[in-house]
Amino acid sequence: MIFKAIIHLAEEGGFWAEVPALPGCVTQGDTKMELELNLREAIEGWLAAGQDELTSSENDQILELAI
Repeated sequence: MIFKAIIHLAEEGGFWAEVPALPGCVTQGDTKMELELNLREAIEGWLAAGQDELTSSENDQILELAI
């Protein structure tokens, strides 16, 4: 998957970023390289957090799609 992030200059120095497609997915870093590493971790964490919320009954089916 490919996600777009908006990178902002932080008032206290460094950078912070948000991923509009993933509400609440934000992170920061002192350098752009650190920010990119933190973004990857934040996105992976955001996606993994939603997996635990799946509940289904015996008549339901779960379909996994790779986008």
